[in-house]
Amino acid sequence: MTNLPGTTPRTANPARTGGLPRIGLLGTGPWAERTHAPALAAHPGVEFSGVWGRRPEAAAAVAAACGTRAYEDADALFAASDAVALALPPDVQAPLAARAAAAGCHVILDKPVATSVASARALADAVTAAGVASVVFCTLRFAEPTARWIEEQAAAGGWFLGEAHWLGSLFAPGSDSAYAASPWRREKGGLWDVGPHVLSVYLPVLGDVTSVTCVAGPADTRHLVLRHTSGASSTSTLTLSAPPGASEAALSLYGERGRVTMPGWDGALGAFGAAVDALLEAMRTGEPHSCDVRFGARLTEILAEAESSVTSAATPAGEERAARP
Repeated sequence: MTNLPGTTPRTANPARTGGLPRIGLLGTGPWAERTHAPALAAHPGVEFSGVWGRRPEAAAAVAAACGTRAYEDADALFAASDAVALALPPDVQAPLAARAAAAGCHVILDKPVATSVASARALADAVTAAGVASVVFCTLRFAEPTARWIEEQAAAGGWFLGEAHWLGSLFAPGSDSAYAASPWRREKGGLWDVGPHVLSVYLPVLGDVTSVTCVAGPADTRHLVLRHTSGASSTSTLTLSAPPGASEAALSLYGERGRVTMPGWDGALGAFGAAVDALLEAMRTGEPHSCDVRFGARLTEILAEAESSVTSAATPAGEERAARP
């Protein structure tokens, strides 16, 4: 098993040599059931080693549908795997991913990697200390043709502005989405659920974020204004509560070549397969992927700053005047 640069070499487990890399799955919700599990089962370059979930009966159902086995103990799945993919709420994911890394498993993480800066940094430190590879499954970074488009725009440079709208209708009246019942999405809203997607495009193209402003809109809507190291600025409108007729996911860049618009993509299954490929490459070469746990931790830092800037916003002028003696 290859160690990443700058980490302490470990002794490879003899049971993990030879054959296809074994990847297990932690999680049994709709995202795991519809994307992670079928993609792992269909991937020709890996062995789908098993499923663990907080509900054993759900783990058994997902495993049976994909021709693998269910585990009632996460550590047993770690021992049977070279890597694990996680499809769990972010603050459940972070400590389990750290345990997996300590057990010698490479990790495919979901976004956001955590919703607290301390947890995200602790996870990144744990993965680095273990010397394992990591990939954060930000869909746009792995789907075709968006992944290629991002690379092209990053190479072109010369950008002045970015503008994004990610208007989901998950929480709109009458929504029948399986993801609408997700407690963490209900609590954190579009900023944390779809914000990582937009940031995963902006950062490689416009550079890291140097300042953050966030304004609350209706329901969970957040308007994000960022400055970047390139000198460009960007805006993002993020929500899970838009009327169904207003739903869209769009991102445009403005610069020396005029305006360019991000293309569409065809779901998440193929993108997750590409994320698996990226992890396998990082495992083979020891070279960190650009969308790894450190990148994921940086996304959490930016989103936490945005959230803080909303919750600590000044009292509206009328209320402030009323509060003064």
